[in-house]
Amino acid sequence: MTALKPLRIAAAQLNATVGAVAANLDAALKARAAMAGKADLVVFPECFISGYPAEDLWLRPAFIESVHAAVLRLAETQQPDEPGVLIGAPWRGEDGTLYNAALLLDGGKIAGVTYKHQLPNYSVFDERRYFTPGELPAPLNFRGHSLGVQICEDLWYPGGAAALKVAGADVLITLNASPYEQGKQAQRLSAARQRVAETGLPLVYVNLVGGQDDVVFDGGSFALDARGVQTFTAGHCVESIELVSEEKQPFAETARLAEIYTVLTLGLRDYARKNGFSSALLGLSGGIDSALVLALAVDALGAENVRTVMLSTEFTSAMSRTDA
Repeated sequence: MTALKPLRIAAAQLNATVGAVAANLDAALKARAAMAGKADLVVFPECFISGYPAEDLWLRPAFIESVHAAVLRLAETQQPDEPGVLIGAPWRGEDGTLYNAALLLDGGKIAGVTYKHQLPNYSVFDERRYFTPGELPAPLNFRGHSLGVQICEDLWYPGGAAALKVAGADVLITLNASPYEQGKQAQRLSAARQRVAETGLPLVYVNLVGGQDDVVFDGGSFALDARGVQTFTAGHCVESIELVSEEKQPFAETARLAEIYTVLTLGLRDYARKNGFSSALLGLSGGIDSALVLALAVDALGAENVRTVMLSTEFTSAMSRTDA
């Protein structure tokens, strides 16, 4: 019997824009083409085609139809040397029910679909308003491999990964739109290691990056081997498309304030860019607060795109004017 070749997986940690289906599709097409001959499978984040969270856009039939059309185009345009794709999108089942789905595309068609089982409904999440929870998923067959696919929240609960292992999965893959909060990366790694410990399977975690309104996704995609050892990590708050099979040192934790500053800069940049703004106008008081906001604006938008004013009165001190 011929031994099965190791599966070359690429993590596409990319920045999707909510509602920009054509642009998100174009990014997926370019990422797949970039990994031609290098990877067998490119994994994208949760709901990448629609953007996350698309909120009430998910309730519009025309929007869901455009997402379906984009997924079909991504499947049908696959070239012979290009890898398969595992990508997140809202998807209607045969009964018309809307699910948060992961779609496996290969051979010019949709080769498999799995649905999110655990729907978060706390903090910034409101998924039960839009989606129906899927049953515990079965593995997806891909070129001789059995993929145990979970979507974001599913990773944080015991049982699902173990059921995938029992059903024959040989690797765990999670598609995520996990927003930043202090200490979140350590929590993600802890949850992933629990799933690895339950199953004895390697795990690939691909997270979204970018700002959407008041939410920022910080990337930090990673891979664990079957012992729970981190063998790959993508950067913090940056887009990347990388093979996860290459052994790399874990991403070095940044200082807390530097990490927060990077997240704030990314959120501000994407808020402006995704809403069509190219410049900013802000008031300087000479104090620390407005100086920090100015620094963030310049790092996010570029100094040439930031203009400041000082609204002084007869009560404004000379020191404030000088500092401003």
